[in-house]
Amino acid sequence: MPHGDNKMNLPIVEELFDAGVHIGHQVRRWNTRFREYLYDNRHGISIIDLEKTLIQLEKACAFVEHIVGEGQDIWFVGTKPQAQEIIRETARAVSMPFVSVRWLGGTLTNFSTIYEGLEKYRRFLAMEQRGDIERMPNKEAASLRRKMARMKENFEGLLEIDGLPAAIFVADVNFESTAAKEARKVGIALAAIVDTDSDPNVANYPVPANDDSTRSLAIIIKAFGDAVGRGLEARELRRVDKSPPGDDGFQEIEQQENDSAVTLSAMAQMTVDALGEERLAKEEA
Repeated sequence: MPHGDNKMNLPIVEELFDAGVHIGHQVRRWNTRFREYLYDNRHGISIIDLEKTLIQLEKACAFVEHIVGEGQDIWFVGTKPQAQEIIRETARAVSMPFVSVRWLGGTLTNFSTIYEGLEKYRRFLAMEQRGDIERMPNKEAASLRRKMARMKENFEGLLEIDGLPAAIFVADVNFESTAAKEARKVGIALAAIVDTDSDPNVANYPVPANDDSTRSLAIIIKAFGDAVGRGLEARELRRVDKSPPGDDGFQEIEQQENDSAVTLSAMAQMTVDALGEERLAKEEA
């Protein structure tokens, strides 16, 4: 299966390049474990190999499509300012749980306690909908609303959950280190955007990409959202057909050899070679 084909609706290399996905951090900040995804170091900036980005993105999206198609969920996590709105919009569009403001420590490792808090928030919301809070004394009602505002930051995107997910996706594996550690500890698959200052080995499905640029985050997160959408379509077809989950191509992609990868177009290579220090510094900022 060629990378970036229409079936998976993945971006092509030029689109990744235009979004600044290849722009990493300053060389002095690079993580040596990122080496296999490094294209080059130019003018003090690490450049990500977009061939590897596309390969890893395809593997990650195939995995997501597979698990969603089998009826399982993935949580979208992105609490850094550049990612919050993108995560929120993408997850809502495909009806998946998300965390976009604050990751509450223990969300995965101490789920029963977290779920008790979520149930309390649900009861408060039900009280608000019935008008019960309006009928409370002003001081008591104001106190409860302040508590609900704090709870909204923790639970807004998790209102529909009833258990742990099959996987989580994080928009920045370093920024969301607590979520990543919890996923590994409880054995939940982790898909993550990893920049040049990150250790890709912490994720089951690392996607090397610029994790600071809004445009870069948007194009990668959208690809994950599209994968969920395809999985939901497959889930619905299986529900209608009452057929058991089958091989949807995930295993085929997992077994692909890297020699089937796309290569950067001559245009993209020439543009990378021509990037000057001023442009790199501007795009990184």
